[in-house]
Amino acid sequence: MTKPPRIVFAGTPEFAARHLQALLDAGHLIVAVYTQPDRPAGRGHKLLPGPVKQLALQHGLKVLQPASLRDQQAQTELAALEPDLLLVVAYGLILPQAVLDIPRLGCINSHASLLPRWRGAAPIQRAIEAGDTQSGVTLMQMEAGLDTGPMLRKVSTPISPEDNAASLHDRLALLGAQAMAEAIGALAQGELTAQVQDDTLATYAHKLNKEEARINWQRPAVELERQVRAFYPWPVSHASLHGEPLKVLNACLVEGAGSPGTILHAGKQGLTVACGNGALSLTRIQLPGGKPLAFADLLNSRQEQFAPGQVFDL
Repeated sequence: MTKPPRIVFAGTPEFAARHLQALLDAGHLIVAVYTQPDRPAGRGHKLLPGPVKQLALQHGLKVLQPASLRDQQAQTELAALEPDLLLVVAYGLILPQAVLDIPRLGCINSHASLLPRWRGAAPIQRAIEAGDTQSGVTLMQMEAGLDTGPMLRKVSTPISPEDNAASLHDRLALLGAQAMAEAIGALAQGELTAQVQDDTLATYAHKLNKEEARINWQRPAVELERQVRAFYPWPVSHASLHGEPLKVLNACLVEGAGSPGTILHAGKQGLTVACGNGALSLTRIQLPGGKPLAFADLLNSRQEQFAPGQVFDL
């Protein structure tokens, strides 16, 4: 009887935890879990374990949290585990060539895009922001370059007009987890054929930052609507009206025209604001210190603040 491959799993956030859960559900042999060091979180800045570590501990798995995999001690520790496979999902640390060479069957990464499109840190958000109609997960053999390795399997899903980064994240996590769990047997038997990426088709998914989430009302409404969906739940699109900031959690395209940033209409359906081309209806917003609310729930107490003719800060 063929021995099951000895798997070391490396990942940190919820996206990775769903992959680990699928591997456990499928009965794969996980000999250790690598995850980033605990980070301070909350008002007390207490060190909290990430989702992968929490799941690993629940299942009694060995957990290692080196600050880097570049030093000899960390590499020796990994080699001592005698892994057949290193499965990497949103780990967050660079794997040097010395680490990539350790597992007998190599290192496999689950990346949340249809490579070679959207290599890099934020593929889910950038796909929505760019107006892509398809996304997916690619399993690839890792090499020293950033998401450049040969592709072993792809699974795809449409991006709907209602998708935001949260909903697409959850769907891709499920798809990727299933694909990875199913691919291990075929990989161990040498039944997966790797396909080299076409570098000429590559795009780069830059890391998100809060500054780019500020709404520029001079941009077309269609682009801003995608931005709102792409940047939810983080960093969240935001604007300011007479110096008061507000977060825009949900918006939709509507008919309307006017000077960019001008409030055209305030009603139960939303707050209509003119953009560089077209108009955007803000349907769910959050004011400082407040809870996320449908705009209709704010309208009665804020009619004067959101009266037509008011202009958002540009």
